[in-house]
Amino acid sequence: MNALTFSTAIYSGRVQSVTLRQRSLSVARLRVLLVAALFTALAFAAVVRIAFLGLTDATHSATSFAEALLPPRGEITDRNGQPLARAFPAFALWYNPEALGEGSSLVKSPREVALELKAIFPDMDETELADRLAKGKAGYLRRRVLPEDANRVQAIGELALELPQETDRHYPQGSMGAHVLGYVGADGRGRVGMEAVLDKQLRDPATRGTPSALSIDVRVQGALEDELTQGMRATNAIGSAGIVLDVDTGEVLALASLPEFDPNKIDEAGAANMFNRVTNQVYELGSTFKPLTVAAGIDAGKITDFGRRYSARPFPIGGFTIRDSHDLGASLNTPEMLMHSSNVVTAHMVREMGAGRLKQVMADLGMNARPEIELPAKGFPIWSSGEWPLLRGMTVGYGHGIAVTPLHLASAYATMVNGGLYRPATLHKLAPSQVPKGRRVFKASTSARMNQLLRMIAVYGTGKKADAPGFRIGGKTGSAEKPGAGGYKKTSLVATFAAAFPMDRPRYVVIAMLDEPKGTVASSFQRTAAWNAAPIVGRLVPRIGPILGVPPDATRDVDLTDLAPLVPQGAKE
Repeated sequence: MNALTFSTAIYSGRVQSVTLRQRSLSVARLRVLLVAALFTALAFAAVVRIAFLGLTDATHSATSFAEALLPPRGEITDRNGQPLARAFPAFALWYNPEALGEGSSLVKSPREVALELKAIFPDMDETELADRLAKGKAGYLRRRVLPEDANRVQAIGELALELPQETDRHYPQGSMGAHVLGYVGADGRGRVGMEAVLDKQLRDPATRGTPSALSIDVRVQGALEDELTQGMRATNAIGSAGIVLDVDTGEVLALASLPEFDPNKIDEAGAANMFNRVTNQVYELGSTFKPLTVAAGIDAGKITDFGRRYSARPFPIGGFTIRDSHDLGASLNTPEMLMHSSNVVTAHMVREMGAGRLKQVMADLGMNARPEIELPAKGFPIWSSGEWPLLRGMTVGYGHGIAVTPLHLASAYATMVNGGLYRPATLHKLAPSQVPKGRRVFKASTSARMNQLLRMIAVYGTGKKADAPGFRIGGKTGSAEKPGAGGYKKTSLVATFAAAFPMDRPRYVVIAMLDEPKGTVASSFQRTAAWNAAPIVGRLVPRIGPILGVPPDATRDVDLTDLAPLVPQGAKE
């Protein structure tokens, strides 16, 4: 091979190498472009998808992550943020007879398994449980299983005993405030109380992250329930009820109906106690109505002279004789009437103002409709429609012939002592701007006079056992026979004390009621409110007054100098 041929060959090889290199670079560039195009396409698709989701399901996309962090049901608190109801993870005990496949569902016998479960949960009935296991029907054996108990169930070694984790509703205060709160059913929906009222709000992802604050003060609620329980047990009463109400806002600081139930465990006994005596049961509340009648008479201009004397002798009307429980003498003035609780004198006052006037005042106080409050269970009063004959007006004047709830009475007393403005009761915590203006029922001057008279009853009359030093309590007792077949039952009373404090500037109304109290050693063998309901208020107010910003002050009181000469020093109901 000559030099020219060799040079040509070398040149040709170099050209081929360059060509191959260029081809390789081109292929590499193409691959890079393809990969870049692919990533660009994927990124574009992602952007399009995000835009699509943003346009079609923006709300869901924005809240889905936040929803995952929220409890499945919102929390309920008292007015100070103390938890009353909250959701938390818990275990349940589920029986799955198909866990081992076809054939036997249990390794051990149903009775053996039932006995082992009984050792963990003493309240279980092993006979009933063994029968259920033997039948092989799937279902819950127990809800609300503690982690340590779940571990013991697993140690039994039965695959059919499953422990699914669920969200449970827990009431950290136990039975306290049960009739206010209600409970949550197995379907996750609220029942009976504020759980039912707030159900939609508590389940809504948009609102369940914010606790729902009630007007209740858990400290006041606990004190009220404690004193009512003591009073009920001391007199062997079948039940009791009470309420503490802010007279200027209508906010309920405490509401109790006993016997109570435990919303953490709804059993047969608990279900029987769900009836709310405060909002759903109507009673003839007797002499607690007499101050309302006096207020109506003052407002009508018919009671202007407290020293004026009325006949206290029994008198017939419409085939019925109005009389007092015992002889109160020939005549009584207005303060004496309230202290001695005279039906006869009250009837004379109604005669002068007219039954129609009294009916209108009672209607203005809401006595002709269900009580105003958020709870779903509200009793309808026994209210005579149409024009009231005089006899009807007279009996209503002293608390018979009309039946209302204790909440009706609380709202009426709040109206009477707060300057005369009616406001509906509420279980929601109110900001100052949310407080309703109210509607006028009594003149402010009438309200001031009634505050003086109510204080007088606690100082000189049947409310003496409610008078706590320094708290300026005022109120009226009422002991009414319960109606029954063939008339009133002489041995069955509803004993009530309706009170307010401090009477020089009323801020709170307190109602304490006992259903069928008995005469016991604790009540000096008396069954009337002066001996059993009034003392409950006398013990309760010193406990809750300082909590509510009303400390005892022995230097302040209501001026009774113009009433003192008109009243005897002591009275019987």
